[in-house]
Amino acid sequence: MKRWDQRPVEIRNLFNPAFCGLVLMRALCGYEEEDERGMPFSLTLLVLPLCLHKPSREILHAGSRSYLLKLVASHPELLVGFARRATDLLPFTFEAMGFLMHMGLFTVDVQGRLKTAPKGLRKSVTGTAETISCQRVARFLGKEFARVGDRSTLYMTMGVRP
Repeated sequence: MKRWDQRPVEIRNLFNPAFCGLVLMRALCGYEEEDERGMPFSLTLLVLPLCLHKPSREILHAGSRSYLLKLVASHPELLVGFARRATDLLPFTFEAMGFLMHMGLFTVDVQGRLKTAPKGLRKSVTGTAETISCQRVARFLGKEFARVGDRSTLYMTMGVRP
């Protein structure tokens, strides 16, 4: 990763660690609504590539009343370029996780599950229409990841290897 002041302004704006952290926190909260043990770390790596990619986000937002595995099966375009996006966004995911950890917004248990800190995130979702959409899709993903419950199934469905 380049130093913050050496990054292009577009990268600084689009992949701001605070915003990426907010999206990840929404996913963690959504996961905890279904499974109070917390989200496995490996699943956090799938959140940003799905939430920040507008075509994927729009499909997930429109199908938020369905199941994730059914959405992926009916919209194979979600998988086009996903592995590359996931790889490209790894540094930004790690940077956002570091920011959240520094702020004390989640804990890691001995099984490697991430659990949000009490009172770590406001319940209200605010911002522009696009940022609200990112946050809502992240919450949906968190809930769906918990419902599926198996990391291998999710990774295999998305066409990537852990």
